[in-house]
Amino acid sequence: MIFGIVLVEPEIPHNTGAVGRLCVGLGVPLHLIQPLGFTISKEAVQRSGLDYWDHLDLHLHKSWEAFLESEAPAALHFMSTKGKRSLFECKFVAGGYLVFGSESRGFPPAFYETYAEQLCLIPMPGTHARSLNLANAVAVCAYEAYRQLSSR
Repeated sequence: MIFGIVLVEPEIPHNTGAVGRLCVGLGVPLHLIQPLGFTISKEAVQRSGLDYWDHLDLHLHKSWEAFLESEAPAALHFMSTKGKRSLFECKFVAGGYLVFGSESRGFPPAFYETYAEQLCLIPMPGTHARSLNLANAVAVCAYEAYRQLSSR
């Protein structure tokens, strides 16, 4: 595994669907931390027209702690508007995970203290947008990680 993508308590099914498609395209696993703001039953996925979903390496975790226990990550890179350093300063590690919070709340409050040194942000030089859509943010970060790791 070159790296994995983690969505912590995602709320919007279309964002998770777009991230799933991205993961299939990059050949990386997607980890979803519950609770989810939607269902991912086979019927719901088929109804949404997600014909690539069967090809997704999907992992569902009951909690953040369950994810840490089952995956024992080599590295964690948290993407947040509260990060102090740019995504482009992050040095991604093979076998690491890119972690994203929920669309409306970001990460659980304790994450900002516990993982303060691992928070990165996507530069936003414009003045009128607070953040990118989750699926867009994942795409930007995933391709930067891919660029770094595939050129080594």
